[in-house]
Amino acid sequence: MRTLKKILPFVGKYRRDLILAVLFVVVESVIELFVPFVMAAVIDVGVVQRDIHFILFKGAEMVALTALSFTAGMFYAGFIARAAYGFGAAVREAEYAAVQQYSFGDLDNFRTSSLVTRMTSDTTVLQNAVINGVRPMIRGPVMMVLGIFLAFRMNAHLSVIFLVLLPILAVIVFTIVSRIAPLYNVMQKAVDSVNTVVQEDLTAVRVIKAFVRGEYEENKFAAVNGHLREVTEKATALTVLNQPAFQTLLYTAMVLFMWMGGNMIIKGTLKVGELTGILTYVLQIMNSVMMISNSFLLLTRSLASVERIAEILERKPEIRNPEKPVTEVKDGSVDFCDVSFKYGKNASEYTLEHVTLSFRAGQTIGIIGGTGSSKSTLVQLIPRLYDAAEGEVKVGGRNVKDYDLKALHDAVGIVLQKNLLFSGTIEDNLKWGNEKATEAEVQNALVTAAADRFVAGFPEGIRTELGQGGVNVSGGQKQRLCIARTVLKAPKILILDDAVSAVDTATERKIRNALSSLEDMTKIIIAQRVTSVMDADSIVIMDNGTVHAVGTHAELLAKDPIYQEIWRTQTGGKV
Repeated sequence: MRTLKKILPFVGKYRRDLILAVLFVVVESVIELFVPFVMAAVIDVGVVQRDIHFILFKGAEMVALTALSFTAGMFYAGFIARAAYGFGAAVREAEYAAVQQYSFGDLDNFRTSSLVTRMTSDTTVLQNAVINGVRPMIRGPVMMVLGIFLAFRMNAHLSVIFLVLLPILAVIVFTIVSRIAPLYNVMQKAVDSVNTVVQEDLTAVRVIKAFVRGEYEENKFAAVNGHLREVTEKATALTVLNQPAFQTLLYTAMVLFMWMGGNMIIKGTLKVGELTGILTYVLQIMNSVMMISNSFLLLTRSLASVERIAEILERKPEIRNPEKPVTEVKDGSVDFCDVSFKYGKNASEYTLEHVTLSFRAGQTIGIIGGTGSSKSTLVQLIPRLYDAAEGEVKVGGRNVKDYDLKALHDAVGIVLQKNLLFSGTIEDNLKWGNEKATEAEVQNALVTAAADRFVAGFPEGIRTELGQGGVNVSGGQKQRLCIARTVLKAPKILILDDAVSAVDTATERKIRNALSSLEDMTKIIIAQRVTSVMDADSIVIMDNGTVHAVGTHAELLAKDPIYQEIWRTQTGGKV
């Protein structure tokens, strides 16, 4: 119930449509329940007395009731469609908005495929639960209660059979629902696994072909797809037991009613029309109980999805704005004050330990170190993509935790190791940095990133369409476009996290020279090549999550053994 309360508010502005849909279902059900009464009168009065006028009059009543019931059903269909699809859209929007607020730490708790499944498959399950579940959930109880009441009104002695059948039906429903409930959660997790494999394979399809691993990936997909099939088959096998169980009881009820009713007609205590009416109520009541049973199954399926969606909506982002945030970053100075960090509160080891550094505004800082030395982790603390576990990270002389997140992110531009471009034109991608940028500003950013020439070589220039992820440009071109996009943002701090690894040394030199002219911007360059950082104002050497040494190229080359080794290995030069 707690998770349901989390989802129900998203009915929101569609509450009126849902209420009207419920109202029309009730109206439709009540109208249909009067039909057996009219039918009984036609047989017991019209047919017995051979009163054609009475038969035609009652026939017209039945036609009118059917027309009213049909009209009510049509109105229901319109209102419930609007409520269900509006509800589904609202839930998806809320999930998407919640994910946008997540920090990197929050995103580490969810697989991408799982988030996609929750926003698509799980939300569709809820949507279908509304559009297919409201009618039987309302119609079933209304028809069952009123049907039993009217059947007792017609003949109480014969209707006692209902009191024997209904408990049996309740036991059947409970047994099926209790066994099937756990399977639905397993089934949605199996969908996650299928989506994970599909996403990985489509993203890495070129690598798969290059390594001729198609058959291996097919087998991996067959395994997760087979698991989904097995779980779905098991759940469906239990679900379909519902139908034969109810059909068996329905026919048993029909036989009992006709046997007892026939004896009562022979004795003169029951009329033929009354038996016909009660048999009609038998069908309506049994169908209504079947509706209720199917609704429970639908609700059980949707509850598994509700819990998964609620996990997204209820998660409070690890990184949030302070109560009174600072909305302006003074300058691009950066200070690490005895900073330690680990991924996850329960992690046994720190990724960064006791880091103390100070970068002045406008400086160019180089960061080098071996793989796994936590260079990327260090710079991700600056825009507060993660929070330090201990110590303080300061930007512009203030703790990053004091800033409004949007203001801090606007002040820090970061080109991550994994470069990503979006579907659309080159201009569209660049203007992610500044939506209001002029054509001259876009061109200047391209020049700074040494991307102007290859962009000009495209027939449509900056209006060239890029494929999904920028698949129609090379790795080096993609890196340069990502740098241009970040430069266009005009941040106070520019972080290049191994952002020129796919660029040749001559082009890299042009980029470094262009960036050096941006005097008010603090440039932090993470690189593997020592030539990428040798001209920096200060070079930081990271080693196993700690600061090994800090100095200029000349200072480190003169006294630091790690830097000397990197220099000899990469350049072949003597110290």
